[in-house]
Amino acid sequence: MATFVALVLVPVVATALYLWIVAQDQYASTVGFSVRTQEMQSSLDILGGITSLSGGGSSDSDILYDYIHSQEMVEDLDAKINLRKIFSEAWPSDPIFAFDPDGSIEDLVDHWEDKVRITYDSSSRLMTLRVLAFKPEEATLIAGAILERSTEKINELSEEAREDATRYARIEMERALDRLKTAREAMTAFRMRTRMVDPVADLQGQMGILNSLQAQLAESYIELDLLRATTNATDPRITQAEQRIDVIKNRMEEERRKFNESEQGPGGEDYATMVAEFERLTVDREFAEQTYRVALAAFDAAQAEALRKSRYLAAHIQPTAAEKSEYPQRWTLLGLTGFFLLMAWAIGVLIFYSLRDRR
Repeated sequence: MATFVALVLVPVVATALYLWIVAQDQYASTVGFSVRTQEMQSSLDILGGITSLSGGGSSDSDILYDYIHSQEMVEDLDAKINLRKIFSEAWPSDPIFAFDPDGSIEDLVDHWEDKVRITYDSSSRLMTLRVLAFKPEEATLIAGAILERSTEKINELSEEAREDATRYARIEMERALDRLKTAREAMTAFRMRTRMVDPVADLQGQMGILNSLQAQLAESYIELDLLRATTNATDPRITQAEQRIDVIKNRMEEERRKFNESEQGPGGEDYATMVAEFERLTVDREFAEQTYRVALAAFDAAQAEALRKSRYLAAHIQPTAAEKSEYPQRWTLLGLTGFFLLMAWAIGVLIFYSLRDRR
């Protein structure tokens, strides 16, 4: 009986006195949320534009669950709403349930675990939090801050996911854009050096002149033959026709010389070299343009795919405001204390009598 009184009855009475006289009332605030994914069907689908909602990936919910328990969350909320002051409202009159304001961040995290309880259903991915504080408005404030910071974290994760989904496509697009700029700059430098926009077009123009002269020469020969057939040899028109033919031939010879390798263009280079370089630059530019169009289309597709899957935090229970104190649960704590003390005392008595009987 002496050990029962000393080890069970006295501690139970002391616990009851502390719970009903010393311990301060605590108020609870509840908030519930889940990570959701909004997927927009492609506009090419039959039901394009219809939004479908689904539960977020288990990884997101698990990350959020671990983040709420983390020191980072405690530090963020402590800097924002001063958790140390809120949790130490009853210090030092209630040293069991209140936080020592001089404690370290690790102590604050441990106390956070006591004040914030998380219920997580892995099947439905619903998360429910119960937050305790010595004032009802402070409990609601903490719950709201948790919801707000959790929303920011999910937005950060969603932004990182979109960035990862488009990163490689953006790199390829930027690389293709640089190649296109280089090709166009090379073409511009060529045109400035040769003072020709398009050597091929210039040569085509020269060919057009040569063809025109060829046609005029044929007409002049026909005209000369007609004059010789209808007039005498002393007719001045025959002389003029012959002179016209000679002028056309000389002009055609001059135009043909421009196609020789030794003939130089406006930029001081021969046409053959300029045409070869221009064709090479044209192929490089067209290939760069095609590559850029493909890379840009791939980047747009990656962005569209990333935007189709948008994760967000959906709160199905907004932070509640308590009207009466429900914590600490005095009768529950007293019953548990008495039960475990009684069990420990009974086990100790049985061990004692067992050892005595053996002797």
